Amino acid sequence: SISETAKLLNDKKIGAVLVLDDDRGSGPGIAGIISERDIISGLAVHGGDILNRPVSDLMTKDVHVCSPEDTIDQIMSLMSERRIRHLPVVKDNELVGVISIGDVVKRRIAETEEEAQALREYITS
Repeated sequence: SISETAKLLNDKKIGAVLVLDDDRGSGPGIAGIISERDIISGLAVHGGDILNRPVSDLMTKDVHVCSPEDTIDQIMSLMSERRIRHLPVVKDNELVGVISIGDVVKRRIAETEEEAQALREYITS
């Protein structure tokens, strides 16, 4: 239910959860994704009754994915274009993880700090 999903998101301190379907046959078995934003929108439109409905009523069924080989720039671009904050990572038709906008921002900050350090070392040498 939406209520159980909201509790899971809160308990795990995460912003989204994948809905998996083991019966899908080929592919990573991703039936959908539901986020805090989806639940808030559902509450705004349908009221508190939405909490007892199934996740399938609110989840995004057309889930965009990325691969481990995608660059941070490619992932940032996809997230920005699609206005999404979580992407399942799929390799060889298998789900291998999920990357969030927080992960992307953290990596970009690390890259910027590494570049700044390299420039400082270059200037002082």
